[in-house]
Amino acid sequence: MTHRSALPPAMTPSGSPPSDERLLQAWSNGDAAAAQALIERHFDAITRFFRTKAGAQAQDLTQQTFLRCAEARARYSGKATFRAFLFGIARNVLFEHYREKSRGRADPDFRVTGVADLSPGAFSMLGARDEQRLLVQALQRLPMDLQSVLELYYWEEMGIEDLAAVFEIPPGTVKSRLHRARKLLRETLDQVPADDETRRSVKVILDCWAPVDGTR
Repeated sequence: MTHRSALPPAMTPSGSPPSDERLLQAWSNGDAAAAQALIERHFDAITRFFRTKAGAQAQDLTQQTFLRCAEARARYSGKATFRAFLFGIARNVLFEHYREKSRGRADPDFRVTGVADLSPGAFSMLGARDEQRLLVQALQRLPMDLQSVLELYYWEEMGIEDLAAVFEIPPGTVKSRLHRARKLLRETLDQVPADDETRRSVKVILDCWAPVDGTR
């Protein structure tokens, strides 16, 4: 029997959008419309996560992430937000992707190995401004976990507690990694070929990134 929710998944009785957790519960009860609403809510963010790390495979890896989510949704405990749960799955999918590419060689250590090491020159930011291309190229030279923690904190505005859930580390370690990643990114910018004006513009962007304070 097909489950039909009493209310459209787009709205709660108060007229506000339903929470991720409510949509997930409805999805677990067989509500296909709730599943679609939840996927659409997070699809672009998950695709962004993969685009700077897997290039042309971003769409496929995004699809894999939501398939894994469908399989694992019953294991969601609610201790972290659903978004942290989903990005944790995406991180595992990304690692599996690169381990598969490295088959026959030693497994990459994502704490020290970056996209530029695993797929040198593989990705370009077509249509992006010079500043965007330079920033992404510098990010891709960082260890993948440091690249990811910066992108999730600054671009996806994830809080420290959620990042701790994604990376399965204590909140204090998240803050340490963010500080280290910011410092390493500035140093790495000087190693990426670019004209002086573009490099200065990117450093101004980094100066505008809020310091890590643990308030979100």
